[in-house]
Amino acid sequence: MLKLAHARRRGALARAQAAAHDSAVDRPQTSYAWNDGTALAYQVVGTPGPDLLLVPGSVSHLEVLWQEPRVHRFLTRFAGFCRLIIMDPRGLGLSDRLTEIPTLEERVDDLLSVLDAAESEHVTLFGNADTGPPCIAAAVSHPDRVGGLILCGTYAKASWSDDYPWGWTDEGFADFRKSVRDGWGTTERMERIAPSMAGDQAFLQWAATLMRLGASPRAILLLGEMTMSVDVRPLLSQIAVPTLVMHRIGDRINEVDHGRYLADRIPGARWVELPGDDFLLWAGDTDVIVDEVEEFLTGRRGGGEPTRVVTTVMFTDVVGSTERARALGDRAWADLLERHNARVRAELRRFGGREIDTAGDGFFAAFDSPASAIKCSREVLGSVREIGVDLRIGLHTGECDVVGDKLRGIAVHIGARVASNAGAGEILVSQTVKDLVAGSGIEFQDRGSHELKGVPGEWGLYSVI
Repeated sequence: MLKLAHARRRGALARAQAAAHDSAVDRPQTSYAWNDGTALAYQVVGTPGPDLLLVPGSVSHLEVLWQEPRVHRFLTRFAGFCRLIIMDPRGLGLSDRLTEIPTLEERVDDLLSVLDAAESEHVTLFGNADTGPPCIAAAVSHPDRVGGLILCGTYAKASWSDDYPWGWTDEGFADFRKSVRDGWGTTERMERIAPSMAGDQAFLQWAATLMRLGASPRAILLLGEMTMSVDVRPLLSQIAVPTLVMHRIGDRINEVDHGRYLADRIPGARWVELPGDDFLLWAGDTDVIVDEVEEFLTGRRGGGEPTRVVTTVMFTDVVGSTERARALGDRAWADLLERHNARVRAELRRFGGREIDTAGDGFFAAFDSPASAIKCSREVLGSVREIGVDLRIGLHTGECDVVGDKLRGIAVHIGARVASNAGAGEILVSQTVKDLVAGSGIEFQDRGSHELKGVPGEWGLYSVI
């Protein structure tokens, strides 16, 4: 029976390794396309199907985007029904920085260069904020390559005029320049950019990091100058591809009338007013955006199988929490927990972990790499020990269902059970984790075979030395 259980686990391990190798969603690789000497960072993730080129607006950094659980899930959902190509526009993220204001033609050529490098012959373009105009221009000038157009939270013209009263005024742009000079890369003004996330400090700190790493203040000011000069209104009537226009009704940066203008003047465009007040694409209700895109591309809405990903789950638990809480008292215990939470979250960000849930004094997090999960666990143990807290940590790698912001499935259950078997100050891992990091130099001590409550068979568990 024990041999059979080990054989089953070896089969599961082989499937997990194959899935991890084949699935770009878990570990997207950044590549570069070139347009006349300018390097453009892009990634290709997802399943065979219609190609979608997502061009994030405002500010972008491909590798920072995946670190935020909401964005990771947003992109993973796209990758479940299409071949997703995502790029950092010139001046942003991992693409080359700006030295001068790019022209509309250069930005169109950037899109085509990425499509060429990604070997995409026929694509739907997704433009957001300042990337909407080049997507519009590309759809008009290259109908042989562009088969569809999605515009979300964007515009045909950014600046105010008598015949376009929704754009930015000179005074508004001067205020924007001042905010960049005085507060770029901080959480200031987030109440306008992402009001729905005002109470989520982890998200706000991530967004501030995205700003700092995604663009320098000078690059943003140059892109702002470009934005104020763009006007693709004459092109709207020439768009001959299926078009979906979406805009959040309470957007505090780009008024919803920008979207209504686009939908009214693009022949046959589908218009969707989205709920919410957020300007930032990644904030608010992103599920409704993905649902609309899926229906636009595939003709169905959420009709596919649940997205499954191979991931390493981490569960932590404070040792002796009840006794510590009783000894310290409610206020001191709450203060200690707050310090504990801040230290755990800092290490999760450092090692690419995604916080899935917290319950009381425990964390549930996910990692794309089991080695990263082990390294993070070591640092977490050391960090919280400095404030007098001991943890037990359990790790397991397997396939999980992505359900909303959460992960579900037997792998999650196994991870929790592994953690419950760990001792104070111990990182306990399953056989699967141990086998996946073979050759990494990480050493283990055999803790023998265990029955995990609610999980069939016996499981070999190992303590990280």
